[in-house]
Amino acid sequence: MNAGIDYGMGTANIDHATGIRYGCINQSTVAQAWSDSAEAQYGPPTCPECGAEVVEVDYDRMEGWSHYRKRGGCDDYACENCEHTLSNDDVYGDEPLGWTVDDGEYQMEDCLDYAIIITKSPYYTYAPFCSPCVPGAGDLDSAGEGVKAYCLGHDWFDEGVAPYPIYNVDNDEKVEP
Repeated sequence: MNAGIDYGMGTANIDHATGIRYGCINQSTVAQAWSDSAEAQYGPPTCPECGAEVVEVDYDRMEGWSHYRKRGGCDDYACENCEHTLSNDDVYGDEPLGWTVDDGEYQMEDCLDYAIIITKSPYYTYAPFCSPCVPGAGDLDSAGEGVKAYCLGHDWFDEGVAPYPIYNVDNDEKVEP
């Protein structure tokens, strides 16, 4: 078996509890399923004036503010630096910082602007190591043999069949389409 080079040296992109590597797959391989499932992530809420992280409004804590002012909109958040309140629309950017899935079965996020890294799944397959771009992860677009790597189930693919063999993490049994 030639799994390639583990650029992660056994420590990167691996679930240390199970020993299963994270799987990496091109978004275009599962484009529709990814588009339907992924949720935008905007990062922590921040003040548009000073850039500091904001907190949920707590009028008791704000009572002592000498320059308290309402900036407009709803009072959802407060900036302790600027001593003003902000609405949800004020504290998040217009464009997402990334996309994720965390549905209780899978945990994954976009990476490298074109790929998905799977950090938790009920399934695994065997895949060679990725290039240095995702060190230690399994390359699911070249799967077939290599190291154990989390993967997507058959239902993520347009034809209902994954391009690689799938095994159940709980019992190592092969999963048929």
